[in-house]
Amino acid sequence: MKRTILLIIFLGFFTGYSQNTPVIFEILKESPAIKGKTEYLDSPFVTAGNRSYLVGHQDGSFPEIGWHIKGEMGGLWNHPIKLLDGFEAEIISDSDTITLDKAISFTNYPVAGKQDFELKGLGIEIERWQFIPDDIQGAVVQYKIQNNAKELKELQFVFKAFSDLRPTWLGERTGMKDAVDKALFNTNEAYWVYKDSVNPWSLVYRADKEANAYDSFSSKYQGLGKGTSLTYNLTIPANFSETITFFIAGSYNSVSESLKNFRHLEKDLEKEIIEKRDHYAKLAAKSKLSIPDKRLEQTFEWLKYNSAWLVQEVPEIGTGITAGIPDYPWWFGVDSEYALQGYMAIGQTEPVYNTISLIDSVSNAVNGNGRIIHEMSTNGVVFNKGNINETPQYASLIWEVYKWNGDKEFLRKYFPTIEKGLNWLMTEKDANANLFPDGFGMMEIHGLDSEMIDVAVYTQKAFDDASKIASELGQDQLSIEYSKLAAELKEKINTEFWSEEFGSYADFIGTDDQALRLVEDAIVRADTLDKPWSVKELQQLKEHIIKNPSEKSRPFVLHHNWVVNTPMEMNIADPDKAKVALKTAEKYTNPFGVFVTGIDRDETAGTEETSFKGSEVFSYTGAVMTLPTGVLAIAENNYGNPDKALDYLKRMSKTFSYALPGSMYEVSPDYGMITQAWNIYSYAIPIIQQFFGIQPMASKKKITIIPQFPSEWNYASLENVSVGPNSISIHYKKVNGKLNLEIEQEKEGWEIEVILPEQDYRISGGKKEVDKGKIRIITGSSNLKIEQQN
Repeated sequence: MKRTILLIIFLGFFTGYSQNTPVIFEILKESPAIKGKTEYLDSPFVTAGNRSYLVGHQDGSFPEIGWHIKGEMGGLWNHPIKLLDGFEAEIISDSDTITLDKAISFTNYPVAGKQDFELKGLGIEIERWQFIPDDIQGAVVQYKIQNNAKELKELQFVFKAFSDLRPTWLGERTGMKDAVDKALFNTNEAYWVYKDSVNPWSLVYRADKEANAYDSFSSKYQGLGKGTSLTYNLTIPANFSETITFFIAGSYNSVSESLKNFRHLEKDLEKEIIEKRDHYAKLAAKSKLSIPDKRLEQTFEWLKYNSAWLVQEVPEIGTGITAGIPDYPWWFGVDSEYALQGYMAIGQTEPVYNTISLIDSVSNAVNGNGRIIHEMSTNGVVFNKGNINETPQYASLIWEVYKWNGDKEFLRKYFPTIEKGLNWLMTEKDANANLFPDGFGMMEIHGLDSEMIDVAVYTQKAFDDASKIASELGQDQLSIEYSKLAAELKEKINTEFWSEEFGSYADFIGTDDQALRLVEDAIVRADTLDKPWSVKELQQLKEHIIKNPSEKSRPFVLHHNWVVNTPMEMNIADPDKAKVALKTAEKYTNPFGVFVTGIDRDETAGTEETSFKGSEVFSYTGAVMTLPTGVLAIAENNYGNPDKALDYLKRMSKTFSYALPGSMYEVSPDYGMITQAWNIYSYAIPIIQQFFGIQPMASKKKITIIPQFPSEWNYASLENVSVGPNSISIHYKKVNGKLNLEIEQEKEGWEIEVILPEQDYRISGGKKEVDKGKIRIITGSSNLKIEQQN
């Protein structure tokens, strides 16, 4: 009690509190927002910045969640360290103490999150807002306490913070050893400061109002953290409100850096919120989609926000998109290789260049032979030096980015890595010299590391794209060599991987012994999941292998993994085979999309749109995922089936806001990562590059457009698509069943080439040519109009 009295006396002289703290709602009241479902209040949310992010539950609590570091993936993170396990607030009246951890609703904004609490017995309503700035290590938490009663309320408000200054995953490999946190209240400036007792990691916080008491205590969480509190005596007249804002700032370098971040937040909070709000509005305006399906339209808009949430910067190491939150908040090769193609199409180019630079530099430092890393923690530790598919996919990523930016210096910078990587594939990873590299691809199933279909397909695409890169760089002989290899691989994939019996490309090519081991494991898996059809099929396959032995490696359709669709995704499947394989793929779906492993599907193909029941230990067994579904959408478009592609996009979109409003889970509809980077690949490619048909070649100042719109779209617009320094917009509508297109570009002098089926068109602003049943319409002007006449 004596300590509290002394504190009150001292704080009476302190005048350093923020004056006129901005109200977050007032700044964001015109921003898009999505309110969540009450049944998912006990599930995670994320509010993210590029230096820090906050993960808790939508009800306002901060349970110990996650498996990568067991129970530690929630809270406030400032990679490569964690700052807080969580925080909480209490309202104390004469009769009761109420902890604010049972919100009645959660609303998500692109740059903030809000919980609503209702204290009916007191006539009090409370909003809790959390905002994470970009480029600053810290967070802001704001409470608005509204007195709806007819009488004045005298209450105590207690804010509690629970530190956990600990390293991220694999920190021990870099000497990051966790130690006990210490907490000290600075009576000169009235803030709490946390400091790891051995390391320079620190955290500072206080509110914008004078506290009446402070305290410290043991943390209620696992680990070596500490709990502290600040208490405020509130007097709130009837029908008035009180707002309290807490500024939380951290650093993994020093207390002085934490204080610098802290003072910046106090001084410039309004500026930070406005700048971030406006930045996200600009993200939404790029590649802006307008279509009849408003759910799909909203999904696409929010996936742009999700993409920005996943950028993570650690200045000492680099900046890049992370795979997913909460359990994969670090950098990956393959996740980036898919996702960055989508990022480029939606105009988020800076993360593309930063991520590629990071992955390339680390891959060369760790491997030095062109092999691309798989997984790297934010402390710089590489966990997996690279699965086999990641090296060829890197070559294709570089080519795809170049098509959008036209920057030859970009090609020159990264082509040496591509050359080394392709050489590594063909020498060290192709033991029998048949052009099919050996090793793990996308399917990390134990024992499935021979000649994989996805590795073969992505290798073929890599040689084809590397041939084009070599040509652009004037290396004509190398271009020819690569082109020949690509052609040979395409032929081999369509013959040696194809199974007429199953109507599908094989999962892998391997020996009988390897196949029998995998079959045994798969039977156990299918039996455990109660999939009798699958058990029966696998037992028949086992009997067939035993009765018809082969001394040579041969193709096997065993798991029906989603990667068997990659020949269609990369558009190298023979059309006749593609038609059959795409029909076969339909069997391995449910209402949300495509099964990761086909033998996991329900016999009925799954007709219920229900929550995913995952195993207690995190696993993708039985999972339907957005990436495999997006791959199949791309595949259908490649073979002229936009209606089927749209169907897969609609299936995926059922996952949007299913659990976390404004986001899409990794595993459909509500399992795994609550937001996932490669989701943008599954939408941006089918919509931008296939439905609207935008095929850029910025180096030639040319954009080819080959539209194929779904039949149910009577109109569609895609505005402000960035191609190099240019920007293009496409407006489509059907008038009496006839196509009308208007195409605008920002810069005159770029060639726009539109390819359409041969019909009679009225053209304004361009000229047409007829070529083999196609109409080519060419313009260099800023506006082109095309109207179908018959």
